[in-house]
Order: sequence, then structure tokens, then C-alpha cells
Amino acid sequence: MSGGASLLVEEGGDRVVWRLNRPEVRNAIDREMVAALHDACAAVEDEPKVVLIIGEGAVFAAGADIAQLRERGRDDALRGINSKIFDRIHRLPAPTIGLLDGYALGGGAELAYACDFRIGTPRTRIGNPETGLGILAAAGAAWRLAALVGEPLAKEILLAGRVLTAAEALDVRLLNEVAEPGDLLAAGHRLADRVTAQAPLATRLMKAVFHAPRDAHPFVDDVAQAVLFETAEKHARMTAFLDRRARKDREGRG
Repeated sequence: MSGGASLLVEEGGDRVVWRLNRPEVRNAIDREMVAALHDACAAVEDEPKVVLIIGEGAVFAAGADIAQLRERGRDDALRGINSKIFDRIHRLPAPTIGLLDGYALGGGAELAYACDFRIGTPRTRIGNPETGLGILAAAGAAWRLAALVGEPLAKEILLAGRVLTAAEALDVRLLNEVAEPGDLLAAGHRLADRVTAQAPLATRLMKAVFHAPRDAHPFVDDVAQAVLFETAEKHARMTAFLDRRARKDREGRG
């Protein structure tokens, strides 16, 4: 295990677990954690792996550190301290899985929105109370949330302070799954198993194509497919598929 005190990094062969580690303040996201997340991103960009993000204790992240936010001024906002790290996480080459126990509020919710998948527990609560504190959700929620849940519900969350329960978030597919707290990390690993069973380069390019600007299609799709058509893994996987089908056909005739 590596990382700074505010972020613990648990390396695996094809995946890595990032554990937000400030339970005494409900894993509030401060500058130290942001710096540690940048370091963790650099490692995954260099060696792509599925990333699982979980909070220490019975909470994912209750938001940005309010004590620090209160002292930030115009220049801090323009630096995009949180928006830059969440965008970097969103753009990681391999899929990311947010494991949300308890509160995922404010910056914690925006970190979750930046992930490709989200698994919660029955006690998960997701929302953006920023306007109640005199600021706005400026680290991704303003554009990611509507794409995830639709404009009407996104406006309830962002403009009227609605906080979703786990059941509500699952119903609108903001959560892909709800697991019991003791099974949350295992549920994340089961999803990671499904992801890593796919061809790694195909998964990486599929994620990149999925997030490409609309006017880049279909050219970007064709280029990515051209790359994959020339790989040995494509040939081996398709050959194995055809062999399995031929074997089943023979067994069926027998």
C-alpha cells in the first residue's frame, strides 16, 4: 500500500484501489488529497488499470473541505483545483468505479459523477448542497449530472438541494448497483472482474470513443476500429469464439 496520509493506494495486477482517508472529517476533499489524487492519476495514466475509489469509514466523501473553501478567493476558483482533478479522473484510460457508502455530497458527489460506474449501499446519499453555502457545484456537476440523470432531476439536485437516496439513485441508474456495506468493495471487484475480462486495448479505446465529441464521430470510431482490427488479440479472441461455436454445433449434432 502506498500514497499519502489522505489517500491510500492499494495496487493489484490489473486494478488499483484508491481509498480516501480522512474519516475524521468524513473524507472531505482538501488540497493534500487533491495532490495525492493527481499523483495516483499519473501512475494509472502511465500503466492503465481499472480504478476503484472508496472512502475510509462509513462515508464516501461529504464534500470539499469547507474550512479551506471558506478562505478561497477568486484566483483559487479560476485555478479549478477540484474541477481539474475530477476531469483528469474522468479521462483516465481505463474504467473507474466509485464505491459510495454513506454521504457523497458536494465535491464527493462530483467525484462520483466523474467515475464510469457507481455502486452504493442502502445508506448512500448523493447530492449537491453548494448553493446553500453561497457557491455553486463547479467541479463537474453542472454538465455531467444532466447527462447522467436528465435535466429535470439534475436541476432539482443543483438548484433545490434535493439529496437522492440509494433507491432513488438506483432507479435513475446514477447507481449501477446497491450492495450491503460489508460487500461494497467485493461488489466493486466483481464489476472490475467483468471489465478486465474484456480485451484491454478494446476497452481503453471504447472508453475514449464513447467520450469523444459528437462531431468527431464516426471518424474516431473508424480509426479506433482500424487499430483493433490489426491486433493479435482481436484475431485470437475471434478464433476462440468460432472454435467454441463449432464445438457446440458438433456436440449438438451428436
